[in-house]
Amino acid sequence: MASQSQTLPVSPFPGRVIAAGSDDRTSVLAIQRRLQELGCGPVTDDGEFGIETTDAVELFQSRFVDKFGEPLKVDGQVGPMTWGALFGEHTVAPRLTAPSELLKRVLTFAAGEIGTQESPIGSNRGSRVDQYLRSVDIDPTRGSFPWCAAFVYFCFQNGADALGASNPVIKTAGVLDHWNRAGVAAIPRISNVDATAKPSVVQPGMIFVLSTGNGNGHTGVVEAVDGVQLTTIEGNTNAGLSREGIGVFRHTKRRIAQVNRGFIAYP
Repeated sequence: MASQSQTLPVSPFPGRVIAAGSDDRTSVLAIQRRLQELGCGPVTDDGEFGIETTDAVELFQSRFVDKFGEPLKVDGQVGPMTWGALFGEHTVAPRLTAPSELLKRVLTFAAGEIGTQESPIGSNRGSRVDQYLRSVDIDPTRGSFPWCAAFVYFCFQNGADALGASNPVIKTAGVLDHWNRAGVAAIPRISNVDATAKPSVVQPGMIFVLSTGNGNGHTGVVEAVDGVQLTTIEGNTNAGLSREGIGVFRHTKRRIAQVNRGFIAYP
């Protein structure tokens, strides 16, 4: 079941997770009063997020679902999904528009690539895939190369070309190499910890970076953010979110906390 709070005057989600020890007394008070209204108390409305409030939040989370009909994570913290379930979906606005013209062009181009597939399937080859790889100086005839990072670079290159601008993205076919070199170059990066604590910092047009073990990784571009749920466009993936897939897909199942390395923010 979902909470009915459309008539309750309440501020939008504050952009960061509200949890034990929070100094945001206004948000804590609103949470405490709403929990009382929904029968998840007793909760003292004192603006102090202590054990009593944590317990009440966990009780609420065990009873309610998020806007997508998925069970809330029972962690005693009020992130965007729990906030939306408490106060109504309208209090957590999705982020659908990239903050710069370059990033808008990148996302438009990337969306146009959805449906591109390897040929033959499973080969890391194909006329378009070869173009992705050559854009990062990889000769696809000399081996079998993962191409998710090359796809991202290619999308940014086309976005930059459309504006007559230079491509700001580091030229590499390596996912973790991109992450590491971005740090050295002082390109803004948002760690998993920071993005999880403050989901509002994740914006359309950012590049997500996953570490998958043994020096391997996977990457793609964020198209939209709804609470903690991401819409992404990715190359070298499949319908099952694989990092060694067959084509370019749009995914709607990744969540911010699952992006275990973080996000790269080009202007």
